[in-house]
Amino acid sequence: MSILCTICARGGSKGVKNKNIMPILGKPLIAYTLQQAKKSGLFEYIAVSSDSDLILEAAGQWGADLLVKRPDEMAGDSAAKIPAIRHCVEQAEAHYQKQFETIIDLDVTSPLRLVADLIDSHRMFVEKQASNLITAAPARKSPYFNMVEVGKDGLVRLSKPLEVPVVRRQDAPACYDMNASIYIWTRESLFSSLSVFQERTELYVMPEDRSVDIDTETDLELVTLLLQKREDSDDELFR
Repeated sequence: MSILCTICARGGSKGVKNKNIMPILGKPLIAYTLQQAKKSGLFEYIAVSSDSDLILEAAGQWGADLLVKRPDEMAGDSAAKIPAIRHCVEQAEAHYQKQFETIIDLDVTSPLRLVADLIDSHRMFVEKQASNLITAAPARKSPYFNMVEVGKDGLVRLSKPLEVPVVRRQDAPACYDMNASIYIWTRESLFSSLSVFQERTELYVMPEDRSVDIDTETDLELVTLLLQKREDSDDELFR
């Protein structure tokens, strides 16, 4: 099976400036994802898409096979990600003169995934014959128990009330927070819908300590601490 890894990393970032190449423990953030992709052994090629020459330069230094310059219209604050992934796939297919059966997109800002998460999520995707797969962590708040909304009348209500109210969070239906770590598609499913929710979407669950997505300086500090903890660990899973 031919598998392409896409890593889409735009230059603009409001929460943490230049976060995709922010130095963390001696290497740019994007290096963690590139190293995980290479170590997994899953990919025929790894393509990095960006509107930033600095990001593309760093990606080339850390092992990307193909550097794709993203059009400006796909790199703004309001730009959706799936069109950027499609563009990256099309450029890779034109470059390598072949179509890829499976596309796995890895987010640079979620570097706490393990290589085992890549391998195991892909195995699930294949075994379940999924159209696509997303990753998530168990939600800390539940819309059935302690997540609320303010209605048009200004009053507070439970986001998703049940006919029989839940009195303990443990009794509520399981909910998950998407962690923006790993996305897997068949080529057909990627190009048929702009939504990650399709008829045969599977979920690969990861623990909270591997699911931090860097959006703020606080997230960055937490990721740095957890990565340092891994470097200090003797656990082979983190190697």
